[in-house]
Amino acid sequence: MDLKNKTALVTGGTQGIGAAIALQLSREGANICVVSRNESDTTIKEQIECVGGKCLMLTADLCEEAACKSVVDQTAEHFGSVDILVHCAGAAAPGSICGDARSVWYQAFDIHVHAVLHLSSAVYPYMQKKKYGTIILIGSSAGLRGVKNAMAYSVAKGALPQFARSLAYEFSSTNIRVNCISPGVIRTRFQDYLTPEQVQNNIDNRIPLRREGKPEDVAEVACMLAKNEFITGENIVVDGGMTMRIA
Repeated sequence: MDLKNKTALVTGGTQGIGAAIALQLSREGANICVVSRNESDTTIKEQIECVGGKCLMLTADLCEEAACKSVVDQTAEHFGSVDILVHCAGAAAPGSICGDARSVWYQAFDIHVHAVLHLSSAVYPYMQKKKYGTIILIGSSAGLRGVKNAMAYSVAKGALPQFARSLAYEFSSTNIRVNCISPGVIRTRFQDYLTPEQVQNNIDNRIPLRREGKPEDVAEVACMLAKNEFITGENIVVDGGMTMRIA
């Protein structure tokens, strides 16, 4: 599928994986709406415009159902349609079930899972009308295996592959495809809490390809899923082989 003049709404698109996806889709000719929690960082808009693309920036708290519908409607009003939805917005949710995890549990599900429900519901009428669309959810390898002191985050991210599979069935009759990408250790600001020793341990002992991933590694897969019209209901792991390890 040629992405020229298609419209992509990318949440969490001002930095890291989201920004890389927005820029890659723009290079393929798509119009981009980037949604972020605040409007302080406009770097991605400048980057998109530098490659000749069009970019609309919106701010919203996607934990709110009304905000999810609003950004979809504003995108459609500005560009005429919403053909691609990429939900990359998220936040860390550290904590143990015996400690403070319950205080962040609902927040984790609001941004990682409930936002998908609200955004998908809002975008469906626009995609249904055209009998075309693709939804890409950004999960995490943390959702495929247990992670210590990150229960809420892991469980919320673990819900996304199943969300994609179920929604893919539900939307298949209208030619709307739904997939999930589960990145591993990707070098973004999200990983800044790691010490140099932890980074080296990941490279030496956890990642078979012996390097951290780059946001562009995930963006290339997202672009492929946006273009390929015969993939739906899948979860593609982009982690350098980390989750395939037996020991």
